[in-house]
Amino acid sequence: MTRILAAITLPLSIVLTILVTIVCSVPIIIAGMVKLLLPVPGIWRKVSIFCNFMMYCWCAGLAALLRLNPHLQWDVEGLEGLSKKNWYLLICNHRSWADIVVLCVLFRKHIPMNKYFLKQQLAWVPFIGLACWALDMPFMKRYSRSYLLRHPDRRGKDVETTRRSCEKFRRYPTTIVNFVEGSRFTHEKRQQTHSPYQHLLPPKAAGIAMAINVLGSQFDKLLNITLCYPNNDRHPFYDMLSGRLTRIVIRVQLEPINEELHGDYVNDKTFKRRFQRWLNTLWDKKDIQIEEIKTSYKNAGQ
Repeated sequence: MTRILAAITLPLSIVLTILVTIVCSVPIIIAGMVKLLLPVPGIWRKVSIFCNFMMYCWCAGLAALLRLNPHLQWDVEGLEGLSKKNWYLLICNHRSWADIVVLCVLFRKHIPMNKYFLKQQLAWVPFIGLACWALDMPFMKRYSRSYLLRHPDRRGKDVETTRRSCEKFRRYPTTIVNFVEGSRFTHEKRQQTHSPYQHLLPPKAAGIAMAINVLGSQFDKLLNITLCYPNNDRHPFYDMLSGRLTRIVIRVQLEPINEELHGDYVNDKTFKRRFQRWLNTLWDKKDIQIEEIKTSYKNAGQ
């Protein structure tokens, strides 16, 4: 009976998710065209407000779909003290495609709308690039160390490109999201990367180091998010769509962004090592926390 119900729920969830996404994304794309054709600061601000509202509607629509699952329970700690009036840098372990849905649904009423750092190449993808641009997603243009050795004149240009992309965030509160593992966790990837962690991939520091370097003291706090699906560890996104997801566990920790976290990650080797050690320490604690969460629910028989 459970398999039959899941077989019915899965296509229905996919259709409803696509429908919600279309309803919310089409107005964003149209607004992006207006923004592109009318480069007037006053109009751009109104377009940004409208697009953020449509993104909020998308998150609310996904929240409504999750509420259709009567078995789903949320275990959340640490939302106290969050505000839509603040600037945040959010980092999170990356387990599944479900993570983006969970973060949007949970935080939509507590912090400014999430913005994701995107690769510069994505800006030229039809429709997707326009929608991301309309939503004020920051585009990053990175150069590798080997490229900079061959083209020293480009040194600092990647930071400057990202800084210009982020200038708009100084005008209104924003949440920048970075999945610092760079990829979804799987046991195969854990082996390939020789990860020292049981439940995580090694963190990559360049992205958040760049964000802190660009926005400087604009961030009020670092949001360190630990995300876990203790009963649906293998296929959380599939289980979410098929109505089998039973528990989402989230732990929120507010971390200060001190002066020692500001520096040139690309060219300053001493700062790079210090920053990576700081991030590794956060990841050490996160790995222990995930193990404790899983053990707790396993012992409780939930």
